Amino acid sequence: MKKSKRIKKSNSWKIKQHRDQFFKKSKTLGYRSRASFKLIELNKKYKFINKNTNLLDLGSCPGSWAQVASQIIKEGKIMSIDIKDMQPIKNIKFFKGNILEDQTKREVIKYFKLGLDVIISDMAADTTGNKSLDSIRTNQLCADVINFSKNALKPKGVLVSKLFMGEDFIEVKNLAKSVFKKVNFFKPESSRKESKETYLHCEVLKSL
Repeated sequence: MKKSKRIKKSNSWKIKQHRDQFFKKSKTLGYRSRASFKLIELNKKYKFINKNTNLLDLGSCPGSWAQVASQIIKEGKIMSIDIKDMQPIKNIKFFKGNILEDQTKREVIKYFKLGLDVIISDMAADTTGNKSLDSIRTNQLCADVINFSKNALKPKGVLVSKLFMGEDFIEVKNLAKSVFKKVNFFKPESSRKESKETYLHCEVLKSL
């Protein structure tokens, strides 16, 4: 076997082991998917969720991020939103809807009367098979959430959102910097290495 083939085979094995590590761990700990560990890593790094946090979870299905948030938040409120159904989680308000629609936005405002501390979004567009197009569509969702955050978050609020490294990455990055004072990017270890996804962490709104 040629050296290049051995390296390729070895790398493939390592990737599979990396995937299995978090998949198996999620099953052991009772999480609905391996995505739970992404939020765990993000919160460990930036410390934006605490027991008093009022949090909105977008693109919540199957509920992995909501599970993690509910383990931390004891005195705040959590609302999860998705266009798909999500199995109930104790102490979490679920609303089936699209955050881009006015009705859904009204539900959010009604539930969080005193405002939002944190918005987390793991939303991704349905895949088409065209990676470039999928990246653009998912990044547009991220941009939509950034714009929604301007009026939904408290002044010192935090936004965490999925984002793909692609041709429109800089455009979304600049949008985030126009809305927030602090903007960072972080790729969790639990994110598949071959994936172009990263996570946007923003805090403290700029004055309108």
